[in-house]
Amino acid sequence: IIEEGFSLSLLEKIVLSVREASVVARVDIVTGDTKVVNRGAADKIFINTSGVGMVKEGVNISGSNAKVGDVVMINGPIGSHEIAVLSEREGFKFETDIKSDTAPLSSLVADMLRVNKDIHTLRDPTRGGLSTTLNEIALSSNVDIEINEDDIPIQEEVKAACEILGYDPLYLANEGKLVAFIPWEIAPDMLKKMKKNKYGKESKIIGRVIKKSEGKVYLNTTIGGKRIVDMLTGEQLPRIC
Repeated sequence: IIEEGFSLSLLEKIVLSVREASVVARVDIVTGDTKVVNRGAADKIFINTSGVGMVKEGVNISGSNAKVGDVVMINGPIGSHEIAVLSEREGFKFETDIKSDTAPLSSLVADMLRVNKDIHTLRDPTRGGLSTTLNEIALSSNVDIEINEDDIPIQEEVKAACEILGYDPLYLANEGKLVAFIPWEIAPDMLKKMKKNKYGKESKIIGRVIKKSEGKVYLNTTIGGKRIVDMLTGEQLPRIC
């Protein structure tokens, strides 16, 4: 959906970016529909996509499939996407440019499945960030999850920006991250394989599923405390994804 008067050069840049991403992700773009609306009826441009694919035999990945004893893994630092978008939108300047983590994760997931198909849960911590995603999984699977603050990867510049702006990085949106719940016995091999992939070099184990329950998420803090991490209510920042 394109607003009347939208820059053709910017449209070309976006289309080339879409093409580049589809090639990297090995995804075919098979059809599309474009509509131009009156000036003011849309905010420049909206792009919506739908994907269709096949689930391999023996794979049972679900948001309600996390099990007691599973380890929680993430493929890299959190929060950079939302801070990058906020910086661009509001004109904030930091000493170091913060770049979005946007990335195609199909190759990483394929590598993980080659190690072992017994991946219980995979989710992308987008809107609402890591905390909201973990809460949704905990509620769907009826389990309690425990994560360790010291193990959660965050870039120093993102951490500094959050301290300045008063944001909690656990609730920041990500666009190139996945959270995986896998049996503890396959975790070492899985982590080793993930770190060999371009989009998983900074993968870490950040927590575990501790028991069957009504669905809570606990954070072991840096200072030695423990607190409940709730789902995001309202908007920490204006919606960006």
